[in-house]
Amino acid sequence: GSYPQLEDVAPRIVEHPTDLLVSKGEPATLSCKAEGRPSPVVEWYKDGEKVETDQEDPRSHRTLLPGGSLFFLRILHGRRGKPDEGVYVCVARDYLGEATSRHGSL
Repeated sequence: GSYPQLEDVAPRIVEHPTDLLVSKGEPATLSCKAEGRPSPVVEWYKDGEKVETDQEDPRSHRTLLPGGSLFFLRILHGRRGKPDEGVYVCVARDYLGEATSRHGSL
């Protein structure tokens, strides 16, 4: 007999980031959860620019959590460096396409 084949599924965002109000120096998490087959890669963009996490820069205070959420060890209101406040979207992509979340601002 033939087994039903699992079809690959384009990514979709099942949990969107929401607007957060966070005090300076406090931790924060912007939620994002994506589904798809194969598991999509999640990237974050702030004001249209890709957000670097500790995957790209080990000294970064931002971590991409396994589910796709973005965790900040502490919120920076930068004089030095770029402040964290801005408008964020998460993008999930695999070879079938990509899905962009709604905006969440910080």
